[in-house]
Amino acid sequence: MNNVMTIGEHQAAITFDLEISMFRGEFVELNGGADFYSPDVEGLRREGETSLRVPLEACSQRGLDPHKIEVTE
Repeated sequence: MNNVMTIGEHQAAITFDLEISMFRGEFVELNGGADFYSPDVEGLRREGETSLRVPLEACSQRGLDPHKIEVTE
C-alpha cells in the first residue's frame, strides 16, 4: 500500500484532498470511522494520534476487538 503512515501499531492510508487542500488519513484495519485531516504531515500525525484514541478507548470499554474481521468466502 502506498502512502501509509504508521501511528502506534496501526496503519493509516494517506491521501491529499484537493478540494480542501489537506491531507486525509484513514485507519485501514479498524472498525468504525477513524479518519483525520491536516494541512501538513506533522499535524497529520498529531491528529492521527488523537483520532486513534477514540475508537481504541471505546472498544476497550466495551470489551470489543477494534480490528476489522476479514470475511473469506
